[in-house]
Amino acid sequence: MEKVIVFDVWGDYAHFRKFYTTSSPLTFSIPPRTSLCGLLGAIAGLGKDEYLNYFSKKDAKIGLRLLNPVKKTRLGINLINTKGNSWTLIRKSGHEPRTQIRTEFLKDVKFRMYVSHTDEEIYKTLRENLSNHKSVYTPCLGLSELLCNFSFVGEFSISEREEAETEINSVVPLSGLVERRDSINFETINETKKKYFKEKLPMEMTPERIVTEYGEVMYEADGKPLRIIPKKFWELENGERIIFL
Repeated sequence: MEKVIVFDVWGDYAHFRKFYTTSSPLTFSIPPRTSLCGLLGAIAGLGKDEYLNYFSKKDAKIGLRLLNPVKKTRLGINLINTKGNSWTLIRKSGHEPRTQIRTEFLKDVKFRMYVSHTDEEIYKTLRENLSNHKSVYTPCLGLSELLCNFSFVGEFSISEREEAETEINSVVPLSGLVERRDSINFETINETKKKYFKEKLPMEMTPERIVTEYGEVMYEADGKPLRIIPKKFWELENGERIIFL
């Protein structure tokens, strides 16, 4: 891996449903790797039944950086009421035509993606479509109604590094930390403590939508860099330091 594609993605709202929620859907604070694969598949023109075959961890390296603070809100969503295996436009006794579900959304979402791929054709397609602001399918943030925009930042040289302690700009999988008690520096900047969070996210999924791997990921809620002791990291020629999901 010598080059990496970098681009920014943003939207008014996003929803990446947590796998353990049912009647009141909650969202992950950051997009899971599986959702990022779907976004890349939409840009590259890979259908929803096939894109997961091309973005496994062994073929695709994907990094993520928060550019906006994590903000959440809840909205009521009107859904068709199919209780009793029936639906009608007319209100009847004991059966409303619609049901409202309180749903949690991310608000004012913006993040940066770093992508490399072993398949030169897929890599070339992504680079050309992103640089020309094109996508084959409409990109969205978790739900088809939550459209997003994107902009190409550039293609950069990248090199693998190892250091005792360094600042990482991307979100960090906990598996990428050395096994030491002081592997995370919970530092304070200008008397303001950083907001460290971690979440368990799906990392790999089959085309049948069966999750085969979960992983814990750490991030700073305002998008500030994390000072950690990583096993290894990658440095871009523009100075950004990342760890792939």
